[in-house]
Amino acid sequence: MVQARTRIMNQLQAVALNEGLRCKKRLWRDAGRAQLESFRLAPWASRRRHDLLELLDRLTPSIAELTQAIEQEAEKCPEAQRLRTHPGVGALTALAFVLIIGNTERFQCGKQVASYLGLVPLEDSSGQRRRLGHITKQGNSLLRFLLVEAAQVTVRSDQEWHNRYFHLVLRRGRKIAKVAMARRLAVRLYWMWRKEWDFGQRNKFGSHAGHPGNRHGVR
Repeated sequence: MVQARTRIMNQLQAVALNEGLRCKKRLWRDAGRAQLESFRLAPWASRRRHDLLELLDRLTPSIAELTQAIEQEAEKCPEAQRLRTHPGVGALTALAFVLIIGNTERFQCGKQVASYLGLVPLEDSSGQRRRLGHITKQGNSLLRFLLVEAAQVTVRSDQEWHNRYFHLVLRRGRKIAKVAMARRLAVRLYWMWRKEWDFGQRNKFGSHAGHPGNRHGVR
C-alpha cells in the first residue's frame, strides 16, 4: 500500500511539474494541494488528477491505521523492541525479522541467516573455477526488501555505515552495495537478538564479545 501511494504521489508531482509548480513535499500541504487542484487541465487530464487524488485520500488513512497496529504489536514483542534500537530499523522491519526468523537457535551463525533470507550470491563453481552470481533471492522477499530499505536509512544516519557503503559503491556499484549493507544489517540484528543486546550494548561489547579470552567484550 505504501508503494502504491508513492507511485500515486509521483504521478501527481509530475502533473504539478507540467504546470510549472515545483514544491516537492509542500505539495501535500493544504496550500500545495489547493494549487494542484486549481490547475485548469484538459478533460481527461483533469479526470486523471481527480482519480489519483481520490486514491491518495483512500490509501492514507488505511496506511495510518495499519501503521498504528504494527506499532502496537511491536510494543508487545520484547525482541522487536530490542531490534528497533538499531538506527534505521522501524517497527515493521523489527517485527517482520522476529516473525520470519522465528527462533535464533535455528541458525549457528549470521551467514546462515543471510543465506536463509536469500542475501548471499549464487555460486556456480566447477573444478578450480569459482564464480559468484546474483543473490539467490530465496526466503521471504518482503523481509529482504525491508532490510534493504532499513539499511539505506542506517547509511544516512551512521557515519561508519555511510563510509562503508560508498566504498562499496565505488568498487562494486550501487545495487551490489545496497544488498551488501542489507546483508550486514541482517547479521547484526541476528546477533543482537541472540545475545539479547540493544544497539548501545552491541557498540559497548563489540562484535567479538563472548569469544574465548574476551568474555565480557571489548573494553
